[in-house]
Amino acid sequence: MNIQQLVHTYSDYLYRVALVYTKDASAAEEVVQDVFFNYYRKQSQFKGEATLKTYLVKMTINRSYDYLRSWKNKRLVLLEKIQGKPSATTEQLLLQMEMRGEVTQAVLALPVKYREIIVLYYYEEFSISEISALTGVSETALKSRLQRARKKLKITLQDEEGWSYEERTAANKGTK
Repeated sequence: MNIQQLVHTYSDYLYRVALVYTKDASAAEEVVQDVFFNYYRKQSQFKGEATLKTYLVKMTINRSYDYLRSWKNKRLVLLEKIQGKPSATTEQLLLQMEMRGEVTQAVLALPVKYREIIVLYYYEEFSISEISALTGVSETALKSRLQRARKKLKITLQDEEGWSYEERTAANKGTK
């Protein structure tokens, strides 16, 4: 597959993965561009031990972590805290509208290690063993993270009346 086909096939998917990690549209675009550029330069390193999609996702995750650790990101976060929220572009406003779902907001509020397991397990439907191969984290640790992430989401997901997840579920079933 040539690079143009590769970009056409995987760019949207990789962008969504990067966006989950970086929470910034322009940073996600930069991450995806870096992934494709690095793959093009070093495609001989791909040994086919996993699918190409899995390999590119792993590269995207690693590059997203690099971005989150970078001075550039830390400086932007600090500037936003000092100056207040920057004015949003049309693209950012559309993304914010799209992300206003209660569950999505709760997932994005989780720390990266919990957000990662939730997104890969529930949204991307990877198995624990596949996630372990992608992230390099043991299956046992991932299962613990998944359990902790679920607990954090359960606590976070409360509606305006302050009902807990269990109370809301019971009310929806007509048992409350």
